[in-house]
Amino acid sequence: MNEELKEKIDDLRHMSTVELQLKYSDLFGRASHSNHKRYLFRRVAWRLQALAEGDLSERARQYAREIATDVDLRLCAPKEPGGRQPAVCFAAASAQLDSRVPAPGTQLIKRYKDETLTVIVLEDGFQYRDRVYKSLSAIARHVTGTQWNGYVFFGLGVRKEQSSDE
Repeated sequence: MNEELKEKIDDLRHMSTVELQLKYSDLFGRASHSNHKRYLFRRVAWRLQALAEGDLSERARQYAREIATDVDLRLCAPKEPGGRQPAVCFAAASAQLDSRVPAPGTQLIKRYKDETLTVIVLEDGFQYRDRVYKSLSAIARHVTGTQWNGYVFFGLGVRKEQSSDE
């Protein structure tokens, strides 16, 4: 980081919340939704650094897209009081839209520590032991106790359309 950038960031530390909001507006082209001084400082400092030294690499952007794709999203609203399911429910996203997912009925076998994990691919999820999971990441998290990308954990690699570009 060059000295001029360090000085600009140091100047931000001494700005009021209103001044940071104005600086945010100048850099991002829109007003901030936050009045939190530390948040504004971090965002403005990041933007100054990104403008001076370059933004995220394409590799980092791709990794972020992969993480976002693997997130377990709620497809239905929570049950209403009394146990009734709400009338509005989003269409379930099929796991088959992802080319990394094998055909239903396929068994995924993974050796983890002293245990052999067997997962069966279903039409709308994955069966591990007696339970059906929405994603491979949920199974990996259950088994290891830590957050994992399920495709990486089970060795399913990159999407086919991505690997054909390389």
